[in-house]
Amino acid sequence: MADSSTPPAPSVRPAVAADGPVLGELDRSTWSTLHSVQPRPQPPYAPFFDDRHLPRDILVAEAADEAGEQVVAGYIRVVPPTPLACNAHVRQIQGLAVAGWARGRGIGRALIRAACGAARADGANRITLRVLGHNAPARALYASEGFTVEGVLRDEFFLGGRYVDDVLMGRPLAP
Repeated sequence: MADSSTPPAPSVRPAVAADGPVLGELDRSTWSTLHSVQPRPQPPYAPFFDDRHLPRDILVAEAADEAGEQVVAGYIRVVPPTPLACNAHVRQIQGLAVAGWARGRGIGRALIRAACGAARADGANRITLRVLGHNAPARALYASEGFTVEGVLRDEFFLGGRYVDDVLMGRPLAP
């Protein structure tokens, strides 16, 4: 039994279209060259969901905020890496964000575990991702969840005045 100072575990659910505005705000508030190769978003902001980013591809974590209200604390996007039938057994994490106030509370870990479970339920037997080499916290989290480095594209991006590696990670999805 958790003591009263331990926040309850986050809940994870599929996204719905109505989550778009709060997920867009989460994306903008967490933007950093630590994890993004895209330029900082500028107004007018594009919708979070579009033809390539659908609610069905997103899992949302909810947790109690400072006021004790259950609110969106993070999300993860998991999709087939290509439309090819020859790698339909693979899913790829193509986005993970956790609100600043929710960091250190197991939100990212819960999202990764839920994503692996959803990918397995969808028939996948492998999951992959790409992470920037200088993002040590994310790399450590992925490694602790069984992801291993499968390749490194050296100096693939120039961010914040320096070259950054693109690290390819993956893991099997055992039943």
